[in-house]
Formats: sequence, structure tokens, C-alpha cells
Amino acid sequence: MNKDQLLQACAQVISEKGFHATSMQDIAEAVNLQKASLYHHFTSKQEILLVLLDQALDLLTERLDPIARLDLPADQKLRSMMRCFLETLSERKDLVAVLLLEYRSLNRELLNKHVVRRDRLERQWRKIVQQGIDDDLFCSTDAALTTRALLGVLNWTITWYNPSGPLTIEEIADHTADLFLNGLMCRKRK
Repeated sequence: MNKDQLLQACAQVISEKGFHATSMQDIAEAVNLQKASLYHHFTSKQEILLVLLDQALDLLTERLDPIARLDLPADQKLRSMMRCFLETLSERKDLVAVLLLEYRSLNRELLNKHVVRRDRLERQWRKIVQQGIDDDLFCSTDAALTTRALLGVLNWTITWYNPSGPLTIEEIADHTADLFLNGLMCRKRK
């Protein structure tokens, strides 16, 4: 078993049981290793969590960066980034669930390291929102608050999305983008 497969199994176990309820023995059993062999790869459960969080952030950054750099209006970039984010959530649900739901389980020192990286990803989104404000596409006056609201909606999808449900992840992304970009209020038609 290579390290990527090992991390995938770790993400699955932690996603299912929660970080605090998961033991190193649980992880070792999930990957058919002796607990001592697991310590050959990782020094602690905290290290596993940090590696998973970094892996998730790296994956999202890798997928979102090319979209953020496109020479497109902010609304088109934001819509594409929302779709990409939710598609990634759907494809790598366990890993993204660990990122969104378990980061608070890091000890203080590791949490501080993680937050710096997480904030970089948030700034990427905020930059697009600010671009839309600067270009008079978005009527928001607070890019930071708007970005956090948007990420809150996207992140929370992990708790209720069902791949067998009536909507595909792309349809959910498009609907969410429509709500954010067009608002909920009906506009009178001529």
C-alpha cells in the first residue's frame, strides 16, 4: 500500500467515525497494517490529520488556481470556481469532509500552521469577489463577509449532499451560483 492509499483510508475512517473517535488501531485495521507499522509512516494521529488537511487544501488550490487566473469577468470565474469546488467535494468526499469538519481537532500549534494555509485559499475567493465589486458586477460592499457567506454555503453542502439524490452536484452548483449571483428577490419583468 502506498502513502496515497494509506491517506485515503485514513480520510475514510476519520470521516466516518470522527477524529476523536478514531484510534490509530482503527486506521491500522482499515489498511491491514500492524499498529506499529502505521507509526513507521506517521508519528501521531495529529500528524495524519494535518497531512490530510494539507492534502485537501493542495487539491482545492490545484483545481481552483487555473480558474482564478482566467481572464474572465468575476461572475464567470466565481460560477466556475463554485462548480469546481462542489465537484471536488463530490469526488473526494471523505478528504473534503475531514478538511471542513475536523480541522478544529488539531492541537494549537498545528492548527496555527493549518489556518495560514486555509486563509490563503479564502483569499483566493475573496480576490474574485473583490474583482466583481471593483468592476461593479457585484453590489456587495464587504468582500470578506461575502466570501465567508459563500464558502459557508459551499462547505455546508458536505453535510447534506447525496450523490443518489434528485440533483447532480453540477445542478446544485449552478443553483447555488444563481442564488449568489442573481439573488433571491424576483425582479419585475418588462
